[in-house]
Amino acid sequence: MAADGRYDAVVVGGGHHGTIIACYLARAGLKVGVFERKSQFGGGATSCSGPAPGFLMNRFAHWTRFYGHPAYHDFNLQAEGLHYIFPDENQGVVFDDGSSFIGYSAFKFIENSTDRHAYSQENVDRTHKQICRFSQRDADTYLDLLQKYCHYWKPAFDRHRFAPPSPWGTPDPLEDLLGRPETGIEPVHQFMTVRQLAYDVFESPELRTLFMRAASITTGCFADDVVGLQGLIHTVPFALSFEPAAIVVGASQSISDALVSAGRKLGAEYFCESEVDEILISGDRATGIRLKHGETIAADLIVSGLGLPQTVLRLMRKINVTDRIARRLKNIHYDRGQLFLANIALHEPPRYAAAERNAGLGPQPRLLWGPKDPDYFATRYQPEIFLKGHADRVYPFSAVDTLWESSRAPAGKHLVTVNEIAAPRRLFSAQQWRDIKESFKNRLLEQWRHFAPNMTPDNLIAISLIGPDDVENMLPDMIEGGYSEGTLIASQLGRFRPIPELAGYRTILKNVYTCSSNLHSGPSIGRGSSYNCFQVIAADLALPMDMAVSKRESN
Repeated sequence: MAADGRYDAVVVGGGHHGTIIACYLARAGLKVGVFERKSQFGGGATSCSGPAPGFLMNRFAHWTRFYGHPAYHDFNLQAEGLHYIFPDENQGVVFDDGSSFIGYSAFKFIENSTDRHAYSQENVDRTHKQICRFSQRDADTYLDLLQKYCHYWKPAFDRHRFAPPSPWGTPDPLEDLLGRPETGIEPVHQFMTVRQLAYDVFESPELRTLFMRAASITTGCFADDVVGLQGLIHTVPFALSFEPAAIVVGASQSISDALVSAGRKLGAEYFCESEVDEILISGDRATGIRLKHGETIAADLIVSGLGLPQTVLRLMRKINVTDRIARRLKNIHYDRGQLFLANIALHEPPRYAAAERNAGLGPQPRLLWGPKDPDYFATRYQPEIFLKGHADRVYPFSAVDTLWESSRAPAGKHLVTVNEIAAPRRLFSAQQWRDIKESFKNRLLEQWRHFAPNMTPDNLIAISLIGPDDVENMLPDMIEGGYSEGTLIASQLGRFRPIPELAGYRTILKNVYTCSSNLHSGPSIGRGSSYNCFQVIAADLALPMDMAVSKRESN
């Protein structure tokens, strides 16, 4: 703790957004303290031992692309120990009739040490050939969408992700694509459901199914949800392997460790097991924080890494909040993005029978298996999940990272990470969740053997399964146990996220800001909430955006 108990800026919560913004605030010359409830920094970007001795598993976030975040280069996180592996394979899909699809990265990394990548015509041709096996029209659509992505979608999405939302009436970077035929983005796309988008863009049951399941990863949403332009422009590249899949060396904790290391070198101070109980207030400004064990810390600036409901209704509970804001904060929709997160230790990796007809299938960093039935996915998948906790016919995404990153398992053994959609936590009691998780494990392993016959009990070493009840218990900001911290439906995107009155990272107090995934640009490791929040703070306080030497060092 600082000797005088005072900081220029206090960051509430040491999740990945808290660790990002701490670096920027410290680089701008502020004396920064980060206060985290748990004993480990990183929030969703954390790892631990398991599910058996000698294995290292990710608790929550698994598929990360933090190399694309400004902080990765701004703080030279490679020098802090954050490294990625980029397999040439990207996405595999295996269907219950034995058919399959392999997507290869359209942008291929050519030098892992510097993250240099380039367009790969060879990989594009390979993916095009794979799609031609079941649909010439969809294969041509793939080439057309890839060109539109390269020229229009990707630049717009990057600007959208790493900039504060524009006010109503001012088009954001994605809305700028509307009404321009060359972009392929039509006005109706912002109002279509996931199912409508899948059926509008693709003709084959293969890509319709893949698109809808991919949308549940990129947005957390189901087939009849409206995900807006952000959902469309995020899901298409994911489903069609435009960008490379990436494996972080040393598991997801490496991201958080690198950020904390960079922040410490800039002078930021970090305190774990230091839960913030209250933001102290005088008039229309915050004066500091009070920790759970009673200690008070003075600060000129408070940045909360927690969502607005916790920040405003709990930490700022002594301030009068208007009925409108209180009502809307309590009305945020959270019933999407719930997952079963399984880490499975194996003697040998899954061997898929479909590889006999499609050589190379299996060792993809993202591999989906399930029924080739877009109508089932669109109409019955969600009702079964909400009624029973999991679907009767599962659609797991899996990854055998140890095929490339062997340090996370004992020699010769493998670790598979799996996610599948689950129900909101509140729909079932604690005992019911215990039964549901056991039922899901049995269903998962039973159905897996249909696709990979070697997934027998003899191959299984151990399994760790986290459900929505566990997620909410471990990360209280993940309300209903969902990773999205507020459903990514059109009414909760951009300038409306999570509510219009507090969508710009500022709160009801002049010197309290929020940088959570609850704000634009939403969940997933590598989104822009904290970077955007710093841009707002820098503008309000006239802080330098690119100051490399701290104020204390320069004085």
